[in-house]
Amino acid sequence: MSAIEELRLTIARLRGPGGCPWDQEQTHQSLTRCLIDECAELLDTIDRGDMPHMREELGDVLIQVIFHAQLAEEAGHFNLEDVAREVNEKLVRRHPHVFGTGRLDTSEQVLRQWEEIKAVEKRAKGESGQPLFKELPPRLPAAMYAEAVWKQVCKKGLAAGSGVDTARVARIAEGLDDSALGAMLFEVVAAAQSRDLDPEGSLRRHADALMRHVEGRVQDTAAAS
Repeated sequence: MSAIEELRLTIARLRGPGGCPWDQEQTHQSLTRCLIDECAELLDTIDRGDMPHMREELGDVLIQVIFHAQLAEEAGHFNLEDVAREVNEKLVRRHPHVFGTGRLDTSEQVLRQWEEIKAVEKRAKGESGQPLFKELPPRLPAAMYAEAVWKQVCKKGLAAGSGVDTARVARIAEGLDDSALGAMLFEVVAAAQSRDLDPEGSLRRHADALMRHVEGRVQDTAAAS
């Protein structure tokens, strides 16, 4: 028996008759904070290059994956095999340069092909056309969320007129390094706290508003043409 299957059976037993009351009470919703916490702890070990503890934290994240699959199986939706099979098929399908014909030489080519294949898959499922912005996980931390939004805006050549003062951004970026950036962000958080403001929520709302502004501008331009 593989270690993965042994772990799956352990979690199934914890959930089953005579199992653990805590495990039996859990739902997808109640476990969301656990998943966030375990991912954060894993990221900490990666940042520190702590391989022994990284192995441990990867195990804790794996528990969450298998636990959610177990809950879904109990409800008759899917099981762990379905999860692994679907993601493996997606990896093979989106890497035709490895598992099929053709060749790509750069990461940029790979990412562009990935998005093109993804768009074809969505159309095949009858989903709406390619949106202007790639959908982002709503639970991303605000700084990562804002970074992803700005990266998409710049990638599509829409920075001008986005409402962001790019000249000011360029001035701020001059001589900026990790230490200076950390100090600047900390000071912004401290200032927000002094005014009883939520920096996480404020940044996310601003990023959302920027996306809506850019999308509206693109739609107005298309309607006028």
